[in-house]
Amino acid sequence: MTALTRRIGGVQLEVIVADITTLSVDAVVNAANSSLLGGGGVDGAIHDAAGPKLLAECQTLGGCPTGDARITKGYLLPARHVIHAVGPVWHGGTCGEAEALRSCYRRALELCQDNQLNSLAFSAISTGVYRFPAAQAAKIAVGAAIESLPAAPSVTQVIFCCFSETSAALHTDALARHGSPCA
Repeated sequence: MTALTRRIGGVQLEVIVADITTLSVDAVVNAANSSLLGGGGVDGAIHDAAGPKLLAECQTLGGCPTGDARITKGYLLPARHVIHAVGPVWHGGTCGEAEALRSCYRRALELCQDNQLNSLAFSAISTGVYRFPAAQAAKIAVGAAIESLPAAPSVTQVIFCCFSETSAALHTDALARHGSPCA
């Protein structure tokens, strides 16, 4: 279900409620942990759906620091690639969490450009067990993605794939307000 679609320049941005493991895009962005070896939530679902070759490739990467991202093949997923973005654990907002989260979205788009990918779907990074406040995370996600688009001209479609109607409403509001003088 599409909650909102908006065009900015030549890029279509969408907010949907869906299972990210079912999307046929060039890349899905996994809310990964720093080991990149799978976990719970979206991370576990992506690893399960992609099959054991994803874990084998991730084992060769040596992990990933918070705020950064790595790219792998998608294996059994409909998506050709997985971008593993390591979001911050929420510690009250005083430990650089917002900038680390922004960096995840920027790095994912940089990897898309580096690999000439056109479409990607973001999960709601850090809003599950990492406890980043969902409304603040949605604003950061939308803002960082839009602000990074000029440096990623290969990207023509960005999907914010939400796990719930509540998350979709927050992303829809952030997307609708982005660039508005009342935001």
